[in-house]
Amino acid sequence: MPAKIPATVVTGFLGAGKTTLIRHMLQNAQGKRIALIINEFGDLGVDGDILKGCGIETCTEDDIVELSNGCICCTVADDFIPTMETLLAREDKPDHIVIETSGLALPQPLIRAFNWPDISTRVTVDGVITVVDGRAVVDGQFAHNVAAVDALRAQDENLDHETPLSELFEDQVACADMIVVNKADLLTEAEADALIAKLKSESRAGVQVIKAAMGALPVDVLLGQGVGAESDLSARHEIHHHHHDDDDDDHHDHEHSHGHDEFESFIVTRGEIADASAFAAQVADVIRSHGILRLKGFVAVAGKPMRLTLQAVGPRVDTYFDQPFGDAPRETRLVVIGETGLDQAAITAALLA
Repeated sequence: MPAKIPATVVTGFLGAGKTTLIRHMLQNAQGKRIALIINEFGDLGVDGDILKGCGIETCTEDDIVELSNGCICCTVADDFIPTMETLLAREDKPDHIVIETSGLALPQPLIRAFNWPDISTRVTVDGVITVVDGRAVVDGQFAHNVAAVDALRAQDENLDHETPLSELFEDQVACADMIVVNKADLLTEAEADALIAKLKSESRAGVQVIKAAMGALPVDVLLGQGVGAESDLSARHEIHHHHHDDDDDDHHDHEHSHGHDEFESFIVTRGEIADASAFAAQVADVIRSHGILRLKGFVAVAGKPMRLTLQAVGPRVDTYFDQPFGDAPRETRLVVIGETGLDQAAITAALLA
């Protein structure tokens, strides 16, 4: 029987830096053919575009599959299993599969899906990586916009807790084989050491806790853990979310309502901008004024052949030039994500100003 293809699950809250970590992984894949399954909120595909823009021969657009029908842990049977079967049916099978969950997903139901009969003989969970926003956690927030992320969890009918956000964080830590304290460059050495010690005390024995800035970690550290997480579910059980399996052999898909209706997204398009740093400051002001959760996309800067990738979490805006526009129109295209009720007209006007 051929060896099972390893799969790595990357989880963590909105804005923790999952996409940045995966992008760095692809750019340093050392010839390894990696297939990606991306589960992002909405149907706008920006994370996919950011990853497709990495220009790596061993990761083509065919290797990137986007699931945008909702939180992956709610749609295992409808979306995830068929996607995996399609990947596994290919003649040019990937060397490794990486799955980026949305910031709303519980990792445990996804790991459980690897025990489905059609999947279990062909794929194994190499490891679960939980990405943590180090600065936010040290500040006691778990995520940069706590109210917005918490609103998603508040709608889950399975929860009756005062602090569901902290409990989801605990579940992500409980499932991890490796915890990446991202944005460590925003922490003092003492803050980073204290956070690492705290996370080690809250996770299972043997779980690695490592620091990163901009998700920059060696591929050999992230991939090849060889854990077989699907065979170890009891050790990484949900602390607060019990599934009440009537019969494990039936592989029921346990539906969760994560309150996706609490959020909305829309696109703002404009022409070239003159000054990248001034525009980043403008974006930060708009985010602060309107309580936007995430803002991401691509910017055309006058006189620059490369497109500028822009990603904002809360009021902090990160930008970098990633690839030439090529045949694509030289325009600025931004996706705005926030709680339902955003003043789209005012936000659009402020971004166009």
